[in-house]
Amino acid sequence: MNREASFALDYALSRGFQIHPGALEVLEGVDGRELARIIKGLVKEKTRQGQYHISRDDVEGFLGIKDEGAIENRHEILFDPTEKITSAEGVDGYASLFASRFSGLKRIMMGRPESKMLRAISGVGVVKAKGEDVYVCGLVTERASDRGVVRLVIEDASASMKIVVFDDGLKKEVLGLFLDQFVMVKIVSGKGGGYVAQDVILPGVADRVAGRAETEAHAVLLSDLHVGSRYFMEEEFRAFTGWLRSADAIARKIRFVLIAGDLVDGVGIYPNQDKELVCPTIEGQLSKLEEVLSGIPEHIKVFMITGNHDPGRRALPQPALPKAYNRSLWERKNYYLMGNPATVSLNGVKVLMFHGQSIDDAVKSTPGLSYDKPTEVMKHLIQARHMSPIYGSQTPVAPETQDMLVIDSVPDVFHVGHVHVFGAEIHCGVLLVNSGAWQAQTPFQSSVGITPTPGIATIINLKTLKVYRKDFAGG
Repeated sequence: MNREASFALDYALSRGFQIHPGALEVLEGVDGRELARIIKGLVKEKTRQGQYHISRDDVEGFLGIKDEGAIENRHEILFDPTEKITSAEGVDGYASLFASRFSGLKRIMMGRPESKMLRAISGVGVVKAKGEDVYVCGLVTERASDRGVVRLVIEDASASMKIVVFDDGLKKEVLGLFLDQFVMVKIVSGKGGGYVAQDVILPGVADRVAGRAETEAHAVLLSDLHVGSRYFMEEEFRAFTGWLRSADAIARKIRFVLIAGDLVDGVGIYPNQDKELVCPTIEGQLSKLEEVLSGIPEHIKVFMITGNHDPGRRALPQPALPKAYNRSLWERKNYYLMGNPATVSLNGVKVLMFHGQSIDDAVKSTPGLSYDKPTEVMKHLIQARHMSPIYGSQTPVAPETQDMLVIDSVPDVFHVGHVHVFGAEIHCGVLLVNSGAWQAQTPFQSSVGITPTPGIATIINLKTLKVYRKDFAGG
């Protein structure tokens, strides 16, 4: 028996209590700093009830780890790209990718009433002669502003079309579009020929009521641990896992932990990275990852996706962590390793997990977007119904035969990481969360003026979608 458990036993015995050996087994697995508070709470509660016997059920019930159906922990993995990756090659491969993107997003758009007036670009001239309202759709290949006039070029499978935008409200909207994203445009013929935009419609998300769980199970959203980096906040992360094992009222309701990529810092990701590593090998980093995650109680299910620092391919979509580097991570009964992006249902609440590499491209190419407001970028991605619309920029996208980055089903929660900055906001009924990081500010971040908000556990009540922040770095 360890010293802390021995103290717990002595405290209870001195007050006339009997403790079942099974109760002691549970108490021995609790963080020592919490034991005194837990046993005092148990003694107080049982004394109030007029009972002087502490059973295993009493301890598990107090800690919230007894599965009596009061707090659900049902899950279903709705989408994981790992087994679906069948990369094509070259020009033909990317042609298949963009054809899949176009058809998938057009299918979403067909639910709108305007789709009844949708025409292929190649047939617009003939249809316009009849004087009908006409809508065209396509992927954005160009958007530019010149002397107050905004020009847009879109392309479908039949042809491309140049469109001029004169309306001031539409100009701002068009200049905020991502290249390669899908749009539908209402057009009229211009006086000097060509076409003028009258309206621009995105696949988007209509206002909705998100799904809710029936019980107050809680989920914790994390990202960007960067285990293996000297800047990984190990002490703060261990404080977090200790809190999960505590008698805290919120901690006792947690049934899920979701980690949105960059589980480890990786090797050879950027120049001179080796000087910032305390674990110089992938195997060592994953072993350390397993060790720090082992502090999470086994009754909590842990879902992990990959990020751009994790081993495996870096192009989107990414498969799960390769088993070859650490098979024991895969063998833990409460761990679920998935690719990037992935979708899980937690007690009926649909959570889309995406590491968020494409935020880099969005911030660099779109006026008004910035790293310190990640949910603003996430709004654009949700409205585009695509997680990485920009091709050919910083984020590598593989030529898959199916575009698995299309958001074909609207989630209740959209969970992203990558930028190391916390943000949470409701948008059209979707809870957007960027869960920050567990890595302190790096020299690179300092040099480019990025101020991270690390050490924050983002906690969601799945019954209400209320968000709690628990800061393990700042108190």
